[in-house]
Amino acid sequence: MDLKIDKAGRILIPKPLRERLGFRPDCALEAVEQPEGVLIKRIEQRASMVKVDGLWVHQGTAEPGANFGSVLEEVRSERIGQTLGTDGA
Repeated sequence: MDLKIDKAGRILIPKPLRERLGFRPDCALEAVEQPEGVLIKRIEQRASMVKVDGLWVHQGTAEPGANFGSVLEEVRSERIGQTLGTDGA
């Protein structure tokens, strides 16, 4: 399907395509630059935590430079402290 850019720089997506893709007015979209061109996709709001086999799993992305070892140790220390009734130190 061919698209055109108008004089204001807007891209018109034909109605049948918008309906198939679930693009509605005020829908948040993301433009992803790729070697072949640009991918335009809907930004889906989803929970960052989901339950998998009874365990909560984070579905988001980590900050650059995140140190999972120190985070894990901190959480373990807090939980041990809560279990034993101490401050976790």
